[in-house]
Amino acid sequence: MVWVSCVAISSPRTRGQAPDVYVQQRREMVAEQLAARDITDRRVLEVMERVPRHLFVPLPYRDQAYEDYPLPIGDDQTISQPYIVALMTQSLALQEGEKVLEIGTGSGYQAAVLAELKARVFTIEINAQLAEKAAQILQELNYREVRVKSGDGFFGWPEEAPFDAIIVTCASPRIPPPLIEQLKEGGRLILPLGDVRPYQVLTLVTKTGGKLRTREISGVRFVPMTGEAQKKKDS
Repeated sequence: MVWVSCVAISSPRTRGQAPDVYVQQRREMVAEQLAARDITDRRVLEVMERVPRHLFVPLPYRDQAYEDYPLPIGDDQTISQPYIVALMTQSLALQEGEKVLEIGTGSGYQAAVLAELKARVFTIEINAQLAEKAAQILQELNYREVRVKSGDGFFGWPEEAPFDAIIVTCASPRIPPPLIEQLKEGGRLILPLGDVRPYQVLTLVTKTGGKLRTREISGVRFVPMTGEAQKKKDS
């Protein structure tokens, strides 16, 4: 199990790190890929312009970090395209200090975006190697309000529940029941809902009066949730 007590700072930089030469690329990404579409939340746009996405991408793909498509991060996993990260984040309508659970840490980029919005972030990654790498980069960038755990996200993080918001960055044919239980009344959950092929529906779920209200946002393609979710599907 990997743990990091990692606070988001306004301009994350490692000590001794060279000046960020990707500033202009981030500005263009925000203007052309986000603001030119339907990302209208000013806070989300500002955060996406600030977080150094290239540091969450393997070195061979670093020159593509701000392009409009997902990139491999190892072990058949990907970092989502910037637009999808922004869309999922905007859909949650986070308020400062809210408690957020992320299922599928990946490289740690989405967690950094959430932390920059001053959310308290708890993120779970089933791949221990990826969890360790993500924890390391988040620590290097001084995100101290992010806690990383290696484990099966299907079961959530019951010790830290309830959560104001839950974001699932892997596809599931159904909403894992433990996540519904761990979502606070009035809380929001967003996930790619559906089987792996050919695509899923990005779905926003709101818990009201103990019941779930859903809204379909967009068609998407995500890697599948593994672990218990895969067992449930195969049984």
